Parts: sequence; C-alpha cells; structure tokens
Amino acid sequence: MIPPDDTVRAVEAVLFASEEPLTIDAIRLHVGAQSDVRAALGQLQQDYAGRGIALVHRSERWHFETAADMAHLLRRDREEPRKLSRAGTETLAIIAYHEPVTRAEIESIRGVQISKGTLDVLMEAGWVRPAGRREVPGRPLMYATTIEFLAHFGLESRRDLPGIDDLRAAGLLDPVDLAFEQVEVEKADEAD
Repeated sequence: MIPPDDTVRAVEAVLFASEEPLTIDAIRLHVGAQSDVRAALGQLQQDYAGRGIALVHRSERWHFETAADMAHLLRRDREEPRKLSRAGTETLAIIAYHEPVTRAEIESIRGVQISKGTLDVLMEAGWVRPAGRREVPGRPLMYATTIEFLAHFGLESRRDLPGIDDLRAAGLLDPVDLAFEQVEVEKADEAD
C-alpha cells in the first residue's frame, strides 16, 4: 500500500482535529494556499468510503463523522426521541423551503398564528437560526435553517430537500391536501 502524500495527510489531520466543519479556504489556511485541497479531499473520500468513519461534504463544508450504519454503536444511553408537534413540523418545513422567512410569512403560509414556543423549540434543537431582519417597516426578524438541520436530516444542501413528487410517492401528503389540489386543477380546467 502506497502511503498518501503530505497534502492528503495534512488535510486529514486538519479535518480530524477540527471541532467544526471547514470550508476549503479554511483548510488552505492550515495546509498552505499552494496545496491542491480539492484533490486531497477527493482522495480522502475514496480512502474512507465504506469504513466506520466518512468524510462528509455539507453546505460547502467538510468534516469527518461516524458512518450512519455505525452510529448505533456509539449510543450508550437510549435517547428518547422528542416528537416535534405538527405546528413545529409545519413551521420547520416552511422555513426550510422558503428561507429566509419572517414569522408573519410563516403564519401566512400556515394560515394560523404560531406560538413563540414553536420557534424556540426549533432553535433549541439547533435546526433554525435568526437570519437577519427584512428591510421593511418594523424590520421583522427572518429565520433560516442551520448546518445542524442538514446534518440531522442527512442532507448535503437545501437542494436535496424532497420535491412535491417525492413527498407524494412517499405517501406523506395528506389526502385532504391532495383533494384541495385536485379541486384547484379542476377549477383551472373549467376556466380554460
């Protein structure tokens, strides 16, 4: 077996020691601007494929994590998963698909007011963060998803969120939603 070159080893060491995912530019600060970091990352991904540790690329950042099929081995105490309320699930979905979005926009899409507690729970879970203020009167706070959200749901980026066809195929759309959608299609057909 041929040992990896110094750049691959240096990138591996930097990622291994880092407490948080790193961008390519952040890695270059450690290993030198002349280093081919992209090639080293590609080599490391190949080297770690199928092993107990994986090199993961999410939201333009790189890090090592336990392979998904091995994570159960590291859990000492069985965590009781907290179930997200329907309001929390709907709010999270709206933020993920429409970010950055204000509270008023979330309420407009849902058709009901949301309690402050709903956003607090999502922020406490680390899935939602404040994302600045909208430049309109009152300057309402906007919300967006986090890298932790992507990691928890196994997404590389928001582009990996399922589309309407994926949700329908998985049986995740309420029959009521499908009925309303059908009524809208029929109304559009009648108008033509």
